[in-house]
Amino acid sequence: MPTENQDLGPLAVRLGAWLLSRRARLGLAESCTGGWAAKVLTDVPGASDWFWGGVVVYDPEAKTRLLGVPPELIAREGVVSIAVVSAMAMGLLDRVPALTHAAAVSGVAGPTGGDTVTPVGTVCLAWARRGEAPRVFRRRLDGGREDVRREAVRLLLAGVCAEDVG
Repeated sequence: MPTENQDLGPLAVRLGAWLLSRRARLGLAESCTGGWAAKVLTDVPGASDWFWGGVVVYDPEAKTRLLGVPPELIAREGVVSIAVVSAMAMGLLDRVPALTHAAAVSGVAGPTGGDTVTPVGTVCLAWARRGEAPRVFRRRLDGGREDVRREAVRLLLAGVCAEDVG
């Protein structure tokens, strides 16, 4: 069996090279992935040259307090929504002047927590570059909790330098 992040390591190396070549700095706002994406990035030697860090904002209050996501937006749209992940990414950019890029993820990894509107496996992701509107993405992923979380990490990291992750 491969190690937990073996398949994600090459992606992190490519992302780091892409950021470094642009003198860019990335920050992450993670919910359902619980810091897994930050772990994958910090496994790369020299990541401090291009990775600022991240926040794990699992609880809705954390999204509000740490990233400035309006509580009424969370109440209206739900924590797993395009609007909320977009606000998470933009909130990180607003709070950290050193960042050029921010990425955010929220989802329902399961096995419980889903409903008819947002079933288990649903993830929402956002990627923001300073001075640009964020790109957003919603997808339903297959598999168990770890499968959903791993694929969400892969999508989050791949989307930073991609034009289209659909």
